[in-house]
Amino acid sequence: MFLRFLRSAIVVASIAIPASAQSWTVPRTPDGHPDLQGNWLNKSATPLERPKQLEGRQSLTDAEVAEFKRRAARLLKDSQSDFAAGDNLFLATLADPEHYKSATATGNATDMFDYDFDNRTSLIVDPPDGRIPPYTPAGQRRQAAAGAARLARNAIAGPQDLTPDQRCITFGVPRLGGTYSSGNFGLYQIVQSPGYVVLFAEAIHDARVIPLDGSPHLPQNMRTWSGDSRGHWEGNTLVVDTTNFSAQTSYLGSSEGLHLKERFTRIAPDEIRYEITVDDPSTWVKPWTAMIRLRRTNDPIYEFACHEGNSQVMQAILGAAQADGRTK
Repeated sequence: MFLRFLRSAIVVASIAIPASAQSWTVPRTPDGHPDLQGNWLNKSATPLERPKQLEGRQSLTDAEVAEFKRRAARLLKDSQSDFAAGDNLFLATLADPEHYKSATATGNATDMFDYDFDNRTSLIVDPPDGRIPPYTPAGQRRQAAAGAARLARNAIAGPQDLTPDQRCITFGVPRLGGTYSSGNFGLYQIVQSPGYVVLFAEAIHDARVIPLDGSPHLPQNMRTWSGDSRGHWEGNTLVVDTTNFSAQTSYLGSSEGLHLKERFTRIAPDEIRYEITVDDPSTWVKPWTAMIRLRRTNDPIYEFACHEGNSQVMQAILGAAQADGRTK
């Protein structure tokens, strides 16, 4: 019934600049650049890719958004969520929340009220279909190899065989789609000083110190978990160019050739428009771009105690050891 309602609705256009920002002047730092400083939150419930059920629908009507909120409230009633954030919340709401039952519920209805349900059906704005472009043959081979590696998890000999996020090292860059991109994992702090900007994520306390002095990227043989970032200003927009990724921090099967271009534009007192273009010619047939609204928040940055509660690493190692007879 809900999908029939969606198919019959009239498509309403796009994201406008907030009315409160029409006469607003961008504040500036002492050195004259737009002031992006503060704590900013990604609480978007919009999925990274447009669901196939909404093919051809770039936006939802206000009535549809209201129905999404009602169904999400039903989904999260009595904590019947399964890490409901971002893609997971939207897709579960689109499916069948009336009969959804989670065996590992972790969220609650009060958490849902903070999520942004806007009219968009995908964070991806280019290509226009809202979908990640197809993989290249090389990208397909890497995906197949990664799938085979997941099936061979019983070969785990130690922590080095687990992914960086499983080991609480980093969630990587970019943080788009899935569970670890919005909600409790979407809080960021921006700090500016003459010649530098720092992008700090609460989750795992990833910090990117980005020079703005026009210096070149690191040599190609120097690679890091979050890549090597260099920034500059284009009018009121901070542009961050990132290369030199380690192969160990692959994003959706990307290679070391992953190249990101991020754009941060403060469009209102309480909103930054964050656009990111993902380019890796050996992985996808063409680049693709997503847009996220970052909302100002008064919430502080807390300690992210990942290692302290990370029992899954020990369980994975012990389970693999028991499976192949290394323990009794």
